[in-house]
Amino acid sequence: MTKRKFGLGLSLVLAAGTILGACGSKDEGTTSTKDNEGTSKAKNFSIAMVTDVGGIDDKSFNQLAWEGIEKFGKDNGLKKGDGGYDYLQSAGNADYTTNLNSLARRNFDIVYGIGFLMEQPISTIAGQKPDNHFALIDSVVDAPNVASVMFKEQEGSYLAGVAAALMSKSKKIGFVGGMEIPVIERFEAGFLEGVKAVDPSIKVDVQYTGKFDDAALGKTTANRMYSSGVDIIFHAAGGTGNGVFSEAKERKKKDPNADVWVIGVDSDQYAEGQIGDKNVTLTSMQKRVDVAVQEIAKLGMEGNFPGGKTTTYGIAEGGVGLADSRGAIPDDILAKVKEYSDKIAAGEIVVPESVAK
Repeated sequence: MTKRKFGLGLSLVLAAGTILGACGSKDEGTTSTKDNEGTSKAKNFSIAMVTDVGGIDDKSFNQLAWEGIEKFGKDNGLKKGDGGYDYLQSAGNADYTTNLNSLARRNFDIVYGIGFLMEQPISTIAGQKPDNHFALIDSVVDAPNVASVMFKEQEGSYLAGVAAALMSKSKKIGFVGGMEIPVIERFEAGFLEGVKAVDPSIKVDVQYTGKFDDAALGKTTANRMYSSGVDIIFHAAGGTGNGVFSEAKERKKKDPNADVWVIGVDSDQYAEGQIGDKNVTLTSMQKRVDVAVQEIAKLGMEGNFPGGKTTTYGIAEGGVGLADSRGAIPDDILAKVKEYSDKIAAGEIVVPESVAK
């Protein structure tokens, strides 16, 4: 495996009920003022989120979280804006604390920080505003007014690695990461282990771009990989990963028989791979941030906000897995992937969270 830094069908059938039952008992000491039942309770409840630098339309992590918030809002008759549901977009790291503070001052009942990079800003604002509720995705803040949500990305990525190893014709596979932070390293670690479980001789070219919002950098990184003989790239790079899709689609357009595939991340990125009547998306490693966001909101609306608790979703909880390949992956390979999935869910395979140095 080579690793360099730059300036940085199997379908996932997730029953919302499985996740919605996965966490949270009533937070001791929390008194809800929303004691009316049904519609009146919902209309007195509001939620909002702060994106990381990937932005609300990154076709991945932030967008998925926003879709969860939108769905909760619409399902409960809320309107976009104060008193309903909303978001603020961050152009850079300096915006995180400001945006979180702004939404808290606008009296949203729960303010979500989306992504590992929100850990310190959430910790700061939560300490300053102990009467406000916050939720953090992908990291943990130990505070009574913060609900933390984690995912076992390494488990879903293991399945992506198994699928890639079984599907690769060149036996050269790529991984494009965004920033080299723990959550992305979990993606990498699981992917490498999955490939290794199938064929230890396969080389995986690992490249970190250092950014989640640079599609052009993702495209040039993918270009180098495909040019070197890589036929499948798994990206965990947010908006930067959109460039991986662009490169694969360009190559497929020039040569309809070209063996170029992308494994998407977080959401089902099948639509991102469409080019004419063909598609370069092999599958996607889904991470159900949208459902987790709704779960926290539902608990909060019911007066059971899980402050001070950490909820973790893996394969067994229905929180991660592979999206429908729409026929790109043959049934016999899907069956093998499912065998590995079942073993992980049963605890027979424990996937590491980090790459052995």
